[in-house]
Amino acid sequence: MWGWMRTRKVVIFDDAASLEEEAAQQVVRAVRNAVARRGECRLALSGGSTPRGLYTRLAEEPHRERVDWSKLHLFWGDERCVPPDHPESNYRMVHEALLARVPLLDGSVHRIPVELGPDRAAARYEEAIRAGSGEAVPRFDVVLLGMGADGHTASLFPDTPALSEERRLVVPTVAPTPPHDRVSITLRVINAARLVAFLVVGPDKARTLARVLADEGRTSDGSLPASLVRPRTGRLLWLLDKAAAAHLAMEDREIGQE
Repeated sequence: MWGWMRTRKVVIFDDAASLEEEAAQQVVRAVRNAVARRGECRLALSGGSTPRGLYTRLAEEPHRERVDWSKLHLFWGDERCVPPDHPESNYRMVHEALLARVPLLDGSVHRIPVELGPDRAAARYEEAIRAGSGEAVPRFDVVLLGMGADGHTASLFPDTPALSEERRLVVPTVAPTPPHDRVSITLRVINAARLVAFLVVGPDKARTLARVLADEGRTSDGSLPASLVRPRTGRLLWLLDKAAAAHLAMEDREIGQE
């Protein structure tokens, strides 16, 4: 078994509410540890519908008071090329659920500037991620991810060139469903993070999830992008509801099951 897999934990919950609460606790803990050790926390947020409940919980007590919001720098793992007030915008969802409800400092929210177009937005956003880092590959303290029924994560889709990108930190991508134009961080960035946390709910993802967890660390053919998330020195956490975990093999249930 690959050595990095010793850092993987799979936790299964009865429902989405229990998953969201555990995710909130994990994020708060990671933020506090990062601030204590490095004076700030760099957090890459996930879009889509699944993490909304997590963001809502972070903006409410008791979690809200446990975070020093002045020490956070918030980024996005990916974005659709739509205006920031568009219903499909990841930024809009996070703003409504979290940003508008917590005391963040000016300059601490780093939105992907998709209004520049995919190519320019990717280049500009890579500059923002690199700014002040001093590392060849800047390390996020936390990267939050979801997974699609096709195995994609962030906006990294099956069998696309972005999966083999080894130089860039941010790339334009094309989704199979609209809005097609996207901007996404690459696996190079994701796998440098200190903590990568997947939140996966729903029966429509169960069969793909079973393939992803069985495949982790074994192949790199690009058919299951989520299986290519393999933090080099960080932790990998899978938070699942029972519906999403319905087809997991017993060997993939043995780590961290609740």
